[in-house]
Amino acid sequence: QWIDSGNRTCPITKLPLSENPSLIPNHALRSLISNFAHVSPKESSRPRTQQEHSQSQSQALISTLVSRLSSNASKLESLSRLVRLTKRDSSIRRKVTESGVVRAALDCVDSCNQVLQEKSLSLLLNLSLEDDNKVGLVADGVIRRIVAVLRVGSPDCKAIAATLLTSLAVVEVNKATIGSYPDAISALVYLLRVGNDRERKESATALYALCSFPDN
Repeated sequence: QWIDSGNRTCPITKLPLSENPSLIPNHALRSLISNFAHVSPKESSRPRTQQEHSQSQSQALISTLVSRLSSNASKLESLSRLVRLTKRDSSIRRKVTESGVVRAALDCVDSCNQVLQEKSLSLLLNLSLEDDNKVGLVADGVIRRIVAVLRVGSPDCKAIAATLLTSLAVVEVNKATIGSYPDAISALVYLLRVGNDRERKESATALYALCSFPDN
C-alpha cells in the first residue's frame, strides 16, 4: 500500500528506495499477527494496580495447574483463564514462563482430553510470543508434543500446533532444530495434503518459515 501510494522512501528510516524495490512478503509474521489479538490503547495503559491484580490472579491459576491434586476440570479452567491473561500482557507471559508452568502445560498436551490439549497448546503459543521463550520451549521438549499432535490431534489442535511451530521458527536456531526432528516437516506436509482450510493455511505458513533455512 505504501509503494502503491507513490511513496519511494522507507516508512521507517525515510531513506530512498531503489527504483524497483524487491519486496518479499513475510507470511510467517503476518500469520502470527493475525493470531494475536490487538490490545486497545485503553487496555495497554491500564493502572498498575490492575496489572498487579492480574499477576496475583495468574499465580493462583498457575498453582492449580501445576498441582498433582487438581482435577482436569480445574486445570481446564486455569488454562482458559491463563490463555486470556497471557494473550494481552507481556509481563504476565514472562512471569508465567518463569513459574515452571511450561512442564504442566506440556503434560496437558499429552492428555487424551482434546479440550485440555487445545487450551494447553494455546497457552504455549501465547508464551512463544516472547522471543526469550522460543529457545527455552524447544529445550523443554515442545517439538515432540507438536509433532504428535500434528499426526493424531483434533483439527483445531493441529492448526494451533502448526501455528506454534511458525512462532518458534522465528528464531534461526529453532528452524534447524525443528527441521532435523524426525517427522516434523513430513507431518506438516501431510497436514497440507489432507487438512481442512485452516490446517492447510497454518501448515503452509509453518513450512514457509522453516524453508528459509537452507538445510530444511
